Amino acid sequence: MKNKTRWLIIAVIVLALIAGIWRALASKRAQKEAAAAPAVVQTHIELANSDVLTASVRDITQGLAISGTVKALNYAVIKARVAGEIKDITVREGDAVTAGQVLARIDPTEYQRRWQQAQEQALAAKAQMEIAQRQWDINKALVAQGFISKIASDNSLASYQGALASHKAAIAGADVARKSLDDATLVAPFSGVIALRAAQLGERVSIDAKILELVDLRQLEVEAPLSPSDSIDVRVGQVATLQLEDRPTYVKAKVQRISPSAQAGSRSVMVYLRLDQPQGLRHGLFAKGTLGLGKSQVMAVPLSAVRSDRAQPYVQVVEKVGDTFQVAHKTVVVGVTGTDLAQPESEPWVGVTGLDAGRTVIKGQVGALRQGLAVTYTSPKTN
Repeated sequence: MKNKTRWLIIAVIVLALIAGIWRALASKRAQKEAAAAPAVVQTHIELANSDVLTASVRDITQGLAISGTVKALNYAVIKARVAGEIKDITVREGDAVTAGQVLARIDPTEYQRRWQQAQEQALAAKAQMEIAQRQWDINKALVAQGFISKIASDNSLASYQGALASHKAAIAGADVARKSLDDATLVAPFSGVIALRAAQLGERVSIDAKILELVDLRQLEVEAPLSPSDSIDVRVGQVATLQLEDRPTYVKAKVQRISPSAQAGSRSVMVYLRLDQPQGLRHGLFAKGTLGLGKSQVMAVPLSAVRSDRAQPYVQVVEKVGDTFQVAHKTVVVGVTGTDLAQPESEPWVGVTGLDAGRTVIKGQVGALRQGLAVTYTSPKTN
């Protein structure tokens, strides 16, 4: 019984080995047959009009990518110059104000009393000065007549000079007190719009506490940090094309100022660009774009259309052969790379030589195509 079981197990193992060998041989035979089958060769491709463009001469601007923050040329943080309770605050965020307009008042009671005290002290000092002056005038006459000594006259002169100095000091103290009283009233230093209200009515504030922020949106500029190496080629007057907060429209800006030194921490050099049309823009927006460093008029194609999977760069074009259109490869020499400011939202362009104007160039998004491949269009081709 044991021998019969043993032979049964051996038979099962042998059958399993035979089945595995058979499956391996069948798989290998299928692979050979697939490899021997003729490969399917693509002979035709259909392109949309958006997949091609017409090569032409363009003004290419060699640019420097920049980004920065929009800031108002006139921006002020209005702080409390004296301590006290806010008795009146007349504006809120978004309110337009004019230069000299009263924005807030701090309780002036204490400062009024100090000014009155200083005025009274100045009057008392003036009275003492006048008494000392009359005494000196009398003593001058008595010395001339020989009734008193020169020493007594000199003493009266010293008393007058001391009283005069005390009067001047009292007047200065009154001026300081008056300034503190004036500082209790906060006025707009220029015309603009309230950007922030940081204090409320009845709040007690200390000296230098922030009360309001004021911006003038009529003049805006972009503050852009550049690396020291990039800043060397930047000049005042160069024009940039900027996109604000990913909006579809672009605005022009011109370099107005360049910082003469790099910042200590980041080693960045700050460049300031004045916006040509600040209408509708806001302080604090993020801006990015290209700063034009030079311009060249060249035969240009999109940078992605130039392929580099061969020994020499080339572009794929569509040319007419008989009654059909076919893909052809044109070897080119690559030149300057930059931006077409007429289409700032497009990808970078590159100047090429070896390509005639008017040729239909296949864009890079299509990918690599075999030379001689037949081409048809999803709609009639228009240049």
